[in-house]
Amino acid sequence: MKLLTGLVFCSLVLGVSSRSWFFLGEAYDGARDMWRAYSDMKEANYKNSDKYFHARGNYDAAQRGPGGAWAAEVI
Repeated sequence: MKLLTGLVFCSLVLGVSSRSWFFLGEAYDGARDMWRAYSDMKEANYKNSDKYFHARGNYDAAQRGPGGAWAAEVI
């Protein structure tokens, strides 16, 4: 039963198609774009500039593809 549950969980998380690995790479790159925008925001240290940097991070992540858009939405 544990094996079956593990297989179902893995198939849901990773997906059945081979494209899922590409999706995970895009999601990782999108999260990295978000982190870079956050780091730039901390470095700039301007008052009320957070909306600009969040929008820039979301835009950069969404340009990566479906995985990046998912990361931008989740983060």
